Amino acid sequence: MTDPEVDGVDEALALVGPPARKPERHRATPWAEARSVAARLGTARSAPTRRVPLEQALGGVLAQPLAALTDLPSFDTSAMDGWAVAGPGPWRVGEGGSVLAGHARTAPLPDGEAVRIATGARVPPGATAVIRSEHSRTDSGGQLHARRDVTHGQDIRPRGQECRSGDHLLPAATPVTPAVLGLAAAAGYDELHIVERPRVEVLVLGDELLTSGLPHDGLIRDALGPMLAPWLRALGADVTVTRRIGDDADALYTAVSGSRADVVITTGGTAAGPVDHVHPVLHKAGAELLVDGVKVRPGHPMLLARLTGASYLVGLPGNPLAAVSGLLTLAEPLLRGLAGRRAPQAHRAAVRDAVHGHPHDTRLVPVTSATGHVTGHTATGHGSTGHPTGRARGSGASASGAPLVVPLHYNGPAMLRGIAAADGLAVVPPGGARAGDVLEILDLPWAATTERCFT
Repeated sequence: MTDPEVDGVDEALALVGPPARKPERHRATPWAEARSVAARLGTARSAPTRRVPLEQALGGVLAQPLAALTDLPSFDTSAMDGWAVAGPGPWRVGEGGSVLAGHARTAPLPDGEAVRIATGARVPPGATAVIRSEHSRTDSGGQLHARRDVTHGQDIRPRGQECRSGDHLLPAATPVTPAVLGLAAAAGYDELHIVERPRVEVLVLGDELLTSGLPHDGLIRDALGPMLAPWLRALGADVTVTRRIGDDADALYTAVSGSRADVVITTGGTAAGPVDHVHPVLHKAGAELLVDGVKVRPGHPMLLARLTGASYLVGLPGNPLAAVSGLLTLAEPLLRGLAGRRAPQAHRAAVRDAVHGHPHDTRLVPVTSATGHVTGHTATGHGSTGHPTGRARGSGASASGAPLVVPLHYNGPAMLRGIAAADGLAVVPPGGARAGDVLEILDLPWAATTERCFT
């Protein structure tokens, strides 16, 4: 499992700047074009859908718009504990009991009368307002008085205030969050129609990988096996298995040709070394290479192929950060389409420090918010950022008004220290970026559940 991108190349770029411009040595696909190819493939087929009980729908994507099955609320409802009153006061307090939530319709409330009412209870016919308990008093004669002016309809949630039956509440392709489940339940749903998650099989390649213990005798710990499955699930995939395969072409061919997954993800073996078997195996399997190398650092040996039928293979480089680059370049847009998800809104931010670039290729560089929510090391200083906790200083906004981010130093192809502390990846164009330049920021898939900094 070899990778022509060695740590020293990118570290040298980060320290001394880009070398003199030389002719390109490879004819790989430009980074933006490679992402577009993957996105088009993902949306080219209709994803299978199914109906599931509400409790099983979390994390899925709506296959069709969510329409209300009832008015919300479905009857006039008290918004507060207090008194339902009819007409102008003062009001006679009725002799009947309180109106409680969950009880059937009560008798009409005559003009000039009041009755106790609980939050969520059905407002009696004829009631014109609800007076909160703390805004009322009763006199010795049993009459109710308001301590404040009473307006018609106050503290009553009228029927249909939130929606009417048939209203479209959410569009198709909306991710099913806990809040979506609550809204669906309130709107009358027992089941949701969702897009099936694409099935993904992960094949981690290499004789040199250990699954436990300390590295020794030329063996290294497998960093990608523990990382890829949860990352892919965050992208909307159903990871059916993660398998480790040595540098064995026959074993790899058997695994690829026998897979029933929608997408096979491999790690390593995508270059042209003596044990890089992915290309020969794809040729033997009759696969169609759609992207064979991408003009991006780290990660340029990544590839995308169409297997038999409607399944695909994404070949990631073996170096960890290079594999992350491949995930966000090819796997993310492909899986997003297969899962029926909408493309995320593009985020842009200004880099606080200059970032050296590759002469010809895009660079993906881990960055953190300048407001200092994440501990890390900056690209311009090999030590800490200077803050006592190691956090980046700054106002969080650039002179242009764009959010401000700090490039992290540990960004070599084999390094995960930078991405582990990052809030996103900055897309650095060929030639690099100056301090203050506004760049595209790639979200990490768990950004929605952590503190967002690129809004």
